[in-house]
This record gives sequence, C-alpha cells and structure tokens, in this order.
Amino acid sequence: MHSEIWQYLDFLGVAVFAVTGGLVAARLRQDFIAFLFFCSLTGIGGGTLRDTLLDVPVFWIEDESYLYVCLIVSIGMWFFAHRVEAWGRPLRWLDAVGVAAYSVMGAAKAISLGDTAAIAVLMGVASATFGGILRDIIAGQPSALLQREIYLAAALAGATTYTAVLMITGGSNLAAALGFAVAMILRGGAIARDWHLPSYAPPRKKDLEDLD
Repeated sequence: MHSEIWQYLDFLGVAVFAVTGGLVAARLRQDFIAFLFFCSLTGIGGGTLRDTLLDVPVFWIEDESYLYVCLIVSIGMWFFAHRVEAWGRPLRWLDAVGVAAYSVMGAAKAISLGDTAAIAVLMGVASATFGGILRDIIAGQPSALLQREIYLAAALAGATTYTAVLMITGGSNLAAALGFAVAMILRGGAIARDWHLPSYAPPRKKDLEDLD
C-alpha cells in the first residue's frame, strides 16, 4: 500500500471524488468556500471513515498532500465546472470511477494492516461510498444509495473480487485490475443501461391468506 504507484492512485481517487463534490457545489451555485468544503468532504470522506474504523492515523492528517489535492481541484472546478458539465452526465461517471478505485484501495489498506478478508471487503465498500453519500445528504440530493440502480453492490463486488484474487494468486496488480474492472462494469451498466438488483416486494394479501 505504500508503494509509489498506490500513492498516485490514491491521489487520483481523491481528486476524482473531489471533482464530483465540485460539480454539486456548482449546480447549487455556491461560493468558493462551499466548493472547497464539498470537494474536500467528498474527496476524503470515505478514506476518513475507513481509517477511523481501522484505528490507524487518518491518511490526510498523516500526509497533508491530500488536502492540497482537494484545494487544487476546488480551484479548478471554480473556474471550469461548466466545462466539465458539458461532457454529459459527468457526475455519475466520475463517481463510478471513484467507487471502482476506492473499493479496491480500501480493501487493500485493510489487508496491508493484517485484517481479515471480511474486514477488507467492508472497508472497500466504506471507502468507496461514504464520501459520495455524505455529499448527497448535505446537498439535499437523492443519494444513489437509495436508488434501485447498482451502487453499493458495485463497491461490494469490486472489493470482494480484489480480496479473493489477491488471496488466491498473491498478485496485487492483477487483483487490483480485476477488482476495479468488476466494480466499474457493474456501476457503468447501472448508469448506461439501468441495471439494478431485484427490489423487495411485499407479499400480496391473498398470498398471505393462502399461507394461513
């Protein structure tokens, strides 16, 4: 987890999530301080929860470079959010990239600390989703968590794939690539083709009466 490539990927994941926070601030016509708040909250929220639960130093306190990443993204989004919006549905696709990346990285950090596979998977899900959930709640927007489309399931699949492949093959690069791909395919399918899991349907009154 402390190799140079993981460090750069971690910065990239924070930046991608921070961009989604900036897009929300732009849509709400907020001032620059709010841009900085939304970018930082979304960028580091998931990792903060992960490190708190793992009882290790919070990553952005240990290395303040992550805060500078959020600041740079905030400045960039303040000037160019309208251009990013012009790409078409950027919030959901960038969020998908962040979810896929952090489902792997959260699991990887837990494993690097000697935690079990189950804990690694849960940390992957927490890292991948918590920042975006906080962003949507504070912005008063419907969270993807409450939609029928695949969101948590994508993070769960990515973290599970990474953990399983790593334990079977011992190849961290292969595990990371497959974990990212699985999460991205599922989340991308939900965005582009409205993939969703079956939702709960309560039994009809007649069915209940037949059981009596």
